[in-house]
Amino acid sequence: MKLILKFLLSALAVLILEYILKPHITVDSLTTALILAIVLSLLYGFLKPLLVVLTLPITIITLGLFLLVINAVIIMIASKLIDGFQVDGFWWAMLFSILLSFTQSLLYKLIEK
Repeated sequence: MKLILKFLLSALAVLILEYILKPHITVDSLTTALILAIVLSLLYGFLKPLLVVLTLPITIITLGLFLLVINAVIIMIASKLIDGFQVDGFWWAMLFSILLSFTQSLLYKLIEK
């Protein structure tokens, strides 16, 4: 039950950020936002650990800041996989990933109580 609620809150976060970053980030519908939440969780679960291991030296040199680049790359991959989700470029994907992490953490605090 909690997992479904987290997917719904992630989709809500995506829709909020799409409204804020409207010309550069587009999400066609609520269904697309739900699919995006599921795809992002799968990409973060399976692809991100592999990318972190492969880029470990540069991540250590940049004191972990390269993880932001990995998150942006995952957002760009998701935009290629999902038809109704579009990101204008790498920097918008990076901004979207930072804001998505922040928004999700705020929304997840609501269900912890």
